[in-house]
Amino acid sequence: MSRLLRVLTLLVLAGCGGGGSDSAPRNLDNACSIVSQRPQYLRAMQRTERRWGVPVHVQMATIYQESKFIGDARTPLRYALGVIPMGRQSSAFGYAQALDATWDEYRSSTGNRRAKRDDIDDATDFMGWYMNQSRSKNGIPLHDARNQYLAYHEGHAGYARGSYNSKSWLLRVSGEVASRSQTYRSQLAYCRR
Repeated sequence: MSRLLRVLTLLVLAGCGGGGSDSAPRNLDNACSIVSQRPQYLRAMQRTERRWGVPVHVQMATIYQESKFIGDARTPLRYALGVIPMGRQSSAFGYAQALDATWDEYRSSTGNRRAKRDDIDDATDFMGWYMNQSRSKNGIPLHDARNQYLAYHEGHAGYARGSYNSKSWLLRVSGEVASRSQTYRSQLAYCRR
């Protein structure tokens, strides 16, 4: 009986166990802290930078804004009458907060059928793929975190229409992404020494 109790206790503890890789690193304002806690994040972003040309600091700032580095992040639930759950605000999920349809397009386009949105390697590769499309379709340089974020949020057609111009909150957030990108860039240059 004692052995069964120990096994059950271990199973319960494993199920509750601190979030694993889906929990956010501490001190998200410091790029050096993030990459020292999660070196696999830096490796994934460096691979994406080599493959797609999107700088690490642009990826980091976008992931910060989208998911705060939480691998299983989801949009909030919607409620009817303030109490009846009506589903999520969108299908966005994972580090990159990719929508179902866009994720499926990425997997089909790249042949990466097994890609998962809660895998940092796949999430950063998705961002590189998407931001390259933003460059091709809308002429946005890969280092332009502000406009890349606007296209990321609004979609390529929405960006081309300028849909973000009527969203003062989004313009503010895109400015914050650009600022964080530059902060991360400076920090990464320092911590790599």
